[in-house]
Amino acid sequence: MNALKKILGYFWFMLGPLAIWYLVKTAAHEIEAKPVIDTRIQWAVFIIVFIPISIGLMIFGYYAIKGEYSRLPEKSDEI
Repeated sequence: MNALKKILGYFWFMLGPLAIWYLVKTAAHEIEAKPVIDTRIQWAVFIIVFIPISIGLMIFGYYAIKGEYSRLPEKSDEI
């Protein structure tokens, strides 16, 4: 299971920049097709909102690659 977590960590780490690249490419195509200010604002907001999400995917993948998710937390009797 830890090997699967590590493999998926590489997947998540690579998905972040790939998603940003695809989003910017799509935005450029859409803005070129309809070059009005409304389209530019819409795609700028999409990109600005999605960049932190993409960075979060990369951080999640980095920790999975490091093995941070290979240890389960101890059960607590405080309940």
